[in-house]
Amino acid sequence: MEIAVIGTGYVGLVTGTCLAETGNNVTCVDIDADKVAKMKKGIIPIYEPHLDVLFERNIKQGRLSFTTELEGAVKDATIVFLALPTPPDEDGSADLSHVLGVAKQLGSIINDYKIIIDKSTVPVGTADRVQAAIAENATVEFDVVSNPEFLREGFAVDDFMKPDRVVIGTSSDRAKDILNQLYMPYVRQGNPIIFMDERSAELTKYAANAFLATKISFMNEIANLCERVGADVDMVRIGIGSDDRIGKRFLFPGIGYGGSCFPKDVQAIVKSADDYGYDFGILKSVMDINQRQKTKLLPAIKEHFGGDLKGKKIAIWGLAFKPNTDDIREAPALYNINELLEAGATISAFDPEAMNNVKGLIGDKIHYARNQYETLENADALLIATEWSVFRAPDFDKVKELMNASVIFDGRNLYNTDDMRDLGFTYHSIGREAVS
Repeated sequence: MEIAVIGTGYVGLVTGTCLAETGNNVTCVDIDADKVAKMKKGIIPIYEPHLDVLFERNIKQGRLSFTTELEGAVKDATIVFLALPTPPDEDGSADLSHVLGVAKQLGSIINDYKIIIDKSTVPVGTADRVQAAIAENATVEFDVVSNPEFLREGFAVDDFMKPDRVVIGTSSDRAKDILNQLYMPYVRQGNPIIFMDERSAELTKYAANAFLATKISFMNEIANLCERVGADVDMVRIGIGSDDRIGKRFLFPGIGYGGSCFPKDVQAIVKSADDYGYDFGILKSVMDINQRQKTKLLPAIKEHFGGDLKGKKIAIWGLAFKPNTDDIREAPALYNINELLEAGATISAFDPEAMNNVKGLIGDKIHYARNQYETLENADALLIATEWSVFRAPDFDKVKELMNASVIFDGRNLYNTDDMRDLGFTYHSIGREAVS
């Protein structure tokens, strides 16, 4: 099929590349000329495991191309994906200006039947607004479809190529037939393509992310209670995770969720509920809990140093909001960095992929180390903010040798408390006893 993908952010680039991998001809459109020029040369603008292989292969084989020209890309396409940013507005609602702006342009461009797909995460009713925006100038038939993405950063290629489900919101039989054909190669193992109305599809995306965010915040609250009552959150997690009604995933406590999806999507569904006169109390609590949790370890850090962090060197392992991505949006590490700097500490940090993004955001306010051990040189404490696999089994003798004191504040519960006691560390984690 001939496909155009408008927007080459995280969702657009993964979508376009994976669609090309099954033999479709995909043209990706972006207004950033420098970015497009780099992609034409095979330079991928984001870090996502395994995406580079598919990206390079499909460019070489002529199935994946890039342009700044919207009209040329759309002219020959049967399917047009809108993978545009929908950042949170000041009131928490999703900013649809990019989506609706392109939709208005499409009305004047489309020359024959097109399926226009909302791939961006958008609030309920957006398909109707896109339909109206295109219809202002359109003279041909078209259908607007909601096809939300369920891509986990760090696993996006697998999630697209072997999805748990494909959700498609449309009332058009013509669009159903074409999109069933488009997605059939990805569900050969029997996972479902679920057709529903547009509004239900739009809400499905928000509901999924909001539920997962709720599981995370719930488990963080259980972890905080464990500390008060002397229980071990790891045991509680295993105990409830074995119940198949609850499941094992998203029950690991830590210093909160971040990224481009959960914070924005929970805000947006709460704002949408408010607009319809419904007080979504559970999700408001989820947001409050998560905001507090991001800096959960700071009181313990300050207490350890007698309330005075001036001149103390804190090493930080991990800057991305999660492992296997360079995404730092709403990353807990950034919140901790800001407060530690305000308290007078100096910071040396390492992340396998996200350091350039952090440097672009905050500049040289912190030191960016070449590896995890360089951060520890003369450090007074180590804060672990992201659970990269490279941090899971460090050389603890080397850690102790490099640091001024053997003190670790673990925001991701990477290590066993008994092991840390035996190794002679002062060790604080989430929902477990402190070791000193």
